[in-house]
Amino acid sequence: LNDNPSCYKIALSGTAKSPKIDFDPPFLMLMPVPLDVKTQTAVNIIPQDYLRQSRIQVELPELELENGDRIYPFSVWFPEGQDIVLLSDGTNKELICHISFRSSTPVSFLGNIFFIDEEENSQFKLLQQQRIAFLLYIHTWHFTALTNKL
Repeated sequence: LNDNPSCYKIALSGTAKSPKIDFDPPFLMLMPVPLDVKTQTAVNIIPQDYLRQSRIQVELPELELENGDRIYPFSVWFPEGQDIVLLSDGTNKELICHISFRSSTPVSFLGNIFFIDEEENSQFKLLQQQRIAFLLYIHTWHFTALTNKL
């Protein structure tokens, strides 16, 4: 350098990694319960390739009933917090998310719950599919949910 016209050849190599999230278990099955009783399950959220801390936000679906009313039958909470943390070994700490469902009215729903990182540049979908049968005599319903990585 310093007025030396020598050429230097520098070779750089690397791997580009985009942050991603996986869910465990890969599917959900909530227990059948009577109407207006909460059913819930825990899902492990496995973040990968996050190089700095980020916070997970969740967008829950709104359902429209036959009479036009709108309800939010799903709820989520993170008992140990919803921050993605980079550990000293370069991996990300897993998060636990509790997902619950409660409805006083029988509903049918196919849609997504979105998990969005702090920069809002990555959306990870947890597909929820529920089949609910309302039995008039015993007032029970059944919920089945499937998770797909999209």
